[in-house]
Amino acid sequence: MFSYAPAPESRSVVDIASSYGLFIDGSFDPAKDGGTFKTVNPASEEVLAEVAAAGSEDVDRAVAAARRAFESWSALPGSERAKYLFRIARIIQERSRELAVLESLDNGKPIKESRDVDLPLVAAHFFYYAGWADKLGYAGFGPDPRPLGVAGQVIPWNFPLLMLAWKIAPALATGNTVVLKPAETTPLSALFFADVCRQADLPPGVVNIVTGAGDTGAYLVQHPDVNKVAFTGSTEVGREIARAVAGTGKRLTLELGGKAANIVFDDAPIDQAVEGIVNGIFFNQGHVCCAGSRLLVQESIAEELLTSLKRRMSTLRVGDPLDKNTDIGAINSAAQLARITELSEIGGAEGAERWSPECQLPDRGFWFAPTIFTGVTQAHRIAREEIFGPVLSVLTFRTPAEAVEKANNTPYGLSAGVWSEKGSRILAIADKLRAGVVWANTFNKFDPASPFGGYKESGYGREGGRHGLEAYLA
Repeated sequence: MFSYAPAPESRSVVDIASSYGLFIDGSFDPAKDGGTFKTVNPASEEVLAEVAAAGSEDVDRAVAAARRAFESWSALPGSERAKYLFRIARIIQERSRELAVLESLDNGKPIKESRDVDLPLVAAHFFYYAGWADKLGYAGFGPDPRPLGVAGQVIPWNFPLLMLAWKIAPALATGNTVVLKPAETTPLSALFFADVCRQADLPPGVVNIVTGAGDTGAYLVQHPDVNKVAFTGSTEVGREIARAVAGTGKRLTLELGGKAANIVFDDAPIDQAVEGIVNGIFFNQGHVCCAGSRLLVQESIAEELLTSLKRRMSTLRVGDPLDKNTDIGAINSAAQLARITELSEIGGAEGAERWSPECQLPDRGFWFAPTIFTGVTQAHRIAREEIFGPVLSVLTFRTPAEAVEKANNTPYGLSAGVWSEKGSRILAIADKLRAGVVWANTFNKFDPASPFGGYKESGYGREGGRHGLEAYLA
């Protein structure tokens, strides 16, 4: 293995203010009750900024601003709304280096992921939905589809800026206005985006950003003047939101947890499959709802594949997220690290065999070594529960029917992967998998034109593509 000299990205490319207000009606304001919280760098535990915590009065103000802006925004021709979305996309591209550094500082993900994956996709989503803004009558939802009104959107901490783009771009393209609540541990890129909106001369009130914890999200979801709720996050919170919205007439989309099966058949290209497995579970520290956290490998090649997988894992570099050589960054929070640690210890106690490569973890911050469990059965909690960390459970199968049965033996249904050189086998297996997205000989590939979403406890509704417009149209 080569030794790498550190190649840190400069922190000086982005200016982080000491404190941030709420972005309501085009300006930053403190919370009415003066409430604040701190956001920290998970790689060092240093405080990055103090952020306003929105209360119910602040959410009222934000929703009222969005309602006022809706009248004129929805009345604009689609071609005019498209100009704003194109402008936002271009500004994101121009400021992508700033945004990538900010995202890695606040979230803990490696800079090469925020720079090469997140930011290009963020810009691509705004470009893509800008293209739809004047073509809504041809999208298949009737000749004259209308916007719903005010969209209340709650996003998670694993892809803060990308989830913002998934939510805001289609909402604005279809003529809705937005109140967005970013995750408590990763509010900074959303607040930076507020500045992008001002730079793009977006009319005040079209996008409003209220920061805070779960109660802020609850105020927004339950607000009587919100017409549409979009949530990405845990299944538990998704259930609460579904109960709160039931009977109100609000439209709802939920993109929740997953426990994806990555199925490797005996004719799969081993080296390519190993890269897909590593990308499927260790990308973004495993903080991915569609992560390939269950590896189902055909028994006859299990030993060979595991040997290759362990060799590949031994080359992964864990450390400073701002180092361009880093493969695995910091766990997002102390609470998430505690959950990953607890479930991993349970896995060992239940009899699964645990293995991690030798790696030096930093002294400060929240860190977890990439880990695999072998000898896992379907009864083990690590095979059933979403760990949301860099932990892979390995199970084996003998026949295609057994692979499908094990893959579908989960309350989730967000994604899956199939590895085989036979196209007919891939199509036959994919057709039987109860998952919203099935990747063939790859994993974790996204495109703005391709819909994403789940079945069962992974939620309902689709984001991305033409399908992503439907949730925002009457």
